Amino acid sequence: MTQLQFNLDMDFLKDSVLHSNLDTVVKSALVLVLNEFMEKERDKYLQAAAYERSSERLDYRNGYYERELIMSLGKLTLKVPRTRNGEFSTALFEKYARHDQALVLSMIEMVVNGVSTRKVTQIVEQLCGESVSKSLVSSLTQKLDPIINTWASRSLSSTYYPYVFLDAMYIKVREHHQVVSKAVYIATAITEENTREILGLSVDHVESYDSWCRFLQQLKSRGIQSPKLVISDAHQGLQKAIQREFLGTGWQRCNVHFKRNIIEKLPKKGSEDFRIMLKRIFEAVTLEDTRKFKAELMDKYAENQKYEKALNVLDDGFEDTVQYMNFPEGIRVHIRSTNSLERLNQEVRRRERVIRIFPNTQSAFRLIGAVLMHYQENDYSNRKSLTK
Repeated sequence: MTQLQFNLDMDFLKDSVLHSNLDTVVKSALVLVLNEFMEKERDKYLQAAAYERSSERLDYRNGYYERELIMSLGKLTLKVPRTRNGEFSTALFEKYARHDQALVLSMIEMVVNGVSTRKVTQIVEQLCGESVSKSLVSSLTQKLDPIINTWASRSLSSTYYPYVFLDAMYIKVREHHQVVSKAVYIATAITEENTREILGLSVDHVESYDSWCRFLQQLKSRGIQSPKLVISDAHQGLQKAIQREFLGTGWQRCNVHFKRNIIEKLPKKGSEDFRIMLKRIFEAVTLEDTRKFKAELMDKYAENQKYEKALNVLDDGFEDTVQYMNFPEGIRVHIRSTNSLERLNQEVRRRERVIRIFPNTQSAFRLIGAVLMHYQENDYSNRKSLTK
């Protein structure tokens, strides 16, 4: 092990402690120690001390260059020794790389958790006494790219997902010097063990049949098998894509969205009894009771023109909205709506509102992917079976 031997001017050090900022003294002392450490490393590499004649000498000294090392107490400017052949390399920066890495990871985590780049720079300055540029923070987040890409393209063939949830949300992205709207497609699922998992995401143009087909084909290419049921809203392009890409799969229209669509068609006043009967339909325990309560509601208000539009919506979408009743009772509450996916979208929105406009599509994919990975690891992975 390299031994350090150097002398400190104790009188000077005492005076510095008494009359100077203690942080400055500590930083100066640390610079001295680290510089001496690297000097001894070079001596060991050369197998000769300064001005020493030795037949075992491997190379010659060639001055120094400056390099900065950011640590928790601030930025240190060190004198790194060089040799003529350039093959000498100090182990110091590898030794302290974990400090740099911890700082980088902390900055990335702040960004992912909804802290703006401007606030990140302020926090780093308070912690380390040094400012960092917004562009540096942005460039550091690019370190996430290989991690996000690996996660988003991982194989899904080893697990069967009987229930898959699909939804799209819109974000703003700069493209060709313009701000455009882009759709973010997100898929989640419930496994045979009744645990939740986030399957993946994609950023594409406006929500359409073709774009949904591409997203489902991407999931299939990663090994996903046709599920028993897909739960989503009533977007026609999505419905057609599900029928094409997942043959034999049932479709469950989101229960919450469906009831909202019906209520929007109701008169603003005097519809309390209708709402109560509507609620009873979707609280029924059996499919037979569900259909019975629906028929009673239709009969009661059939002659009232004020409820004609609401009844038409109910009648047209009813069967698609009660598909969850064909599955075990314990899982029904979890598959009748896209509420779980809506909550996930809210986590994405919380960060997206800070950014407002993504600089490009890749930055949107990176950030949203990081949020989804974080949610998977910290929320879904720690939950027990949904039916236990």
